[in-house]
Amino acid sequence: MPEHHVGTPRCDAVVLKTSTGELHGSLRLPTEGSPTPAVVLVIAGSGPTDRDGNSTRIQARNDSLKMLAQALAQAGVASLCYDKRGVAASAAAASCEADLRFDTYVEDAAAWIHMLLADDRFASVFVFGHSEGSLVGMLAAKESSARAFISVAGPGRRGSDVLRQQLAGLPEPGLVQANEAILSALEQGQEVPAIPTALASLYRPSVLPYLRSWFAHDPAQAFAVLGLPALVVQGTTDLQVGVPDALALRRAKPDAKLCVVQGMNHVLKMVPADPALQQAAYVDPSLPVAGEMVDAVLRFVATTPPRLRSPAPG
Repeated sequence: MPEHHVGTPRCDAVVLKTSTGELHGSLRLPTEGSPTPAVVLVIAGSGPTDRDGNSTRIQARNDSLKMLAQALAQAGVASLCYDKRGVAASAAAASCEADLRFDTYVEDAAAWIHMLLADDRFASVFVFGHSEGSLVGMLAAKESSARAFISVAGPGRRGSDVLRQQLAGLPEPGLVQANEAILSALEQGQEVPAIPTALASLYRPSVLPYLRSWFAHDPAQAFAVLGLPALVVQGTTDLQVGVPDALALRRAKPDAKLCVVQGMNHVLKMVPADPALQQAAYVDPSLPVAGEMVDAVLRFVATTPPRLRSPAPG
């Protein structure tokens, strides 16, 4: 198990300026260990998820990504977690939902990578993507000089296929068929048919351009051409993304390392596959993140040595 250092990590506010506004993040620096540590860029998952792993739609927190970053710092690894554009402190960088595109999130992540590559304090840059952030991260890391990529709870299928599975149990007659018609139209870049009231919030007009741009990317295909060392981590009690997704990524890139954490859910906590307990874990900041997941990340960072980096663009 990787050694954990003692000390209180330093947490600095950082800002990334973009053409449409500022993105805000937290840079955690270890107080002990290498004077030039590795740094991990942590990319949050879908929806209004902030830098700490919390949804801004609800008052309660789970603090999963904050706990991960703290654990990395305690072990001598720096990290940068940020609020995506349109979320929390970065809300002003997105003028309206209708303007958001998946590729914009990829461009933002790439800009953060370039910022870290230009920082002489760090020996190498690792990219960590959680859930939808996995696809964002692998696309952003592909054209960069990042050292390696880490996917945690990342789908191995297109977003449309994830939604198909999640909505397969819709209760009202005809909703599954209506959902399939909408998804098929979005996949093909066509106008969507009439949207039933029960699906109106999911397929509101302002989010349809984003869904089209997201569905255009296949995570397995993107992972297959990622020329970086990679680690795939997946929990067995994750009710949103499953072990078959991790196996699909591993098949696409056989040299990737795979860690299956027994009992870890989607927000990286150790929780049985009981819906009530799962729901409670999403709003419980006292529940620690899975130690096996943290140790897998630390081992991967420790066993992937730094390399000479190309200068960051302009």
